[in-house]
Amino acid sequence: MLVKWIRCAVVDRVGFDRGQRKWAGLLGEPGFLAQGGGWSRSQPGVVHLFGFWESRAFYDSFMARSYDRLAASQQGSYQDLRVRLFEYRFDVKMGFEPRFTDADLLRVAHTRVHEERAEHFALMQEKVWNPAMAGSPGMLRGVFAQAEPESEFLVLSMWKSAAERAKYRTERVERLALRAQTGADIAAITGDVIDMDPSWTV
Repeated sequence: MLVKWIRCAVVDRVGFDRGQRKWAGLLGEPGFLAQGGGWSRSQPGVVHLFGFWESRAFYDSFMARSYDRLAASQQGSYQDLRVRLFEYRFDVKMGFEPRFTDADLLRVAHTRVHEERAEHFALMQEKVWNPAMAGSPGMLRGVFAQAEPESEFLVLSMWKSAAERAKYRTERVERLALRAQTGADIAAITGDVIDMDPSWTV
């Protein structure tokens, strides 16, 4: 499964929103699974969107055939567009499904790892971080994915509400980071919390 992460800064909210609803046209595309996203809590005007495709081949076919037509309606409504593609590695909580309809909040963590530590980082995600996140009330599901080059990772988690995510407390995170030797693995990390816009869910 392919995970697409899109980040941009919106300069025309009305135009962007109108154009975003037109992405409902993805529903007829072979290999398309789901798309959803919303507004960053920490950076005003920044949008994050996530799309799921059965494979890179289906995605590439869509990009060659239909992307320009769907994207045309949003021209000029955003700037600083960044797109990254990741391959699914494993679920963060068992039974991952690529859907957004029951989530109010998304949490994304994007990590660049020292190359020689990539497999250790993935193992610690599986053995230390995943059980902690899966046990958090309100965490619905999540996915751990890896990009080319292989030392770049994405963790996307879906939550029922902001109040529930707040229970995943800072001191607990710090304890887990020590146990997982996160400091030795990570070269750079960025993250964000995203308020879902249900009208953009496909």
